[in-house]
Amino acid sequence: MPTFLITGAAGFIGRSIAAALLARDESVRGVDNFITGKAANLAGLERMQFLDGDLTDPVLCERACAGVDTIYHQAALASVTRSVEDPLGTNRNCLDATLNLLVAARAAGVRRIIYAGSSSAYGENLVLPKHEAMLPDPISPYAAAKLAGEYYIRAFAHVYGLEAVVLRYFNVFGPYQDPASQYSGVLAIFCQKMVRGEEPTIYGDGQQSRDFTYIDNVVHANLLAAAAPALRVSGKAINVAVGVRISLNEVVEILRDLTAYNGRVVYGPPRQGDIQDSQADIRLARELLGYEPMVDFREGLRRTVEWYRRTVLQPSNQAVLI
Repeated sequence: MPTFLITGAAGFIGRSIAAALLARDESVRGVDNFITGKAANLAGLERMQFLDGDLTDPVLCERACAGVDTIYHQAALASVTRSVEDPLGTNRNCLDATLNLLVAARAAGVRRIIYAGSSSAYGENLVLPKHEAMLPDPISPYAAAKLAGEYYIRAFAHVYGLEAVVLRYFNVFGPYQDPASQYSGVLAIFCQKMVRGEEPTIYGDGQQSRDFTYIDNVVHANLLAAAAPALRVSGKAINVAVGVRISLNEVVEILRDLTAYNGRVVYGPPRQGDIQDSQADIRLARELLGYEPMVDFREGLRRTVEWYRRTVLQPSNQAVLI
């Protein structure tokens, strides 16, 4: 039975992929350094072999890759704001970690790696929707580090024959996304605050828009990317999203309906490194992966609100958020 390695397995996306693989009775190994991942996220994943370690350590990477067929590389410090404050830390945990993993994967004979790319690679190009043939234009240290990781992934595919697929995620949200940090995704923070009856803060005028993508769609794309023929997908970057954008002001109005929040919204200054609008062209994902979004934005938001309602308002479940 092939073994699947998931980096960032205690994080929001990593644990969701792990749960899907374990549901198929696959052999799964996870690794996480808990900088942003949560030990509580491993609940229910007890059949996964887990390594507590850091991908900036080449020896740990060798241990993690031994006997592995396919890697889902989800580990990163996924925050534009954090990267502006600490570009060296972002580079270390995004780019250095990725190169270490690639070197170890090649040495171990890993067949395929699926890399969690980022829509931030497109920068502020005003053309919408964003398509994979566009020239990247990163405007934050996080975006630059993630894009550099893409280039290393694709170089290893070209030079060493490692089957490598880049999935560029667009604003993923859903259960298990940590709302406790200032670096968390905006929907995680909005959901928690409005479920509690607290005021959400929008940085900017709220007209900025995103192609918010529910977690089940991202897991679906990863599973498809692992199974797709190498000749079709190896060395490619592929958008993963819904293909529809919505403004933050519109999001808040939907959340008012879902949470019964009737308080005010606070507006603050725009955050450095943030882009104004983002929307994906997902035709390549359809063509190469057979991908179709499984859950639309409103339904995904409803499911997410229900999860936060259970974890935020019921003391017995609060450990999930620690």
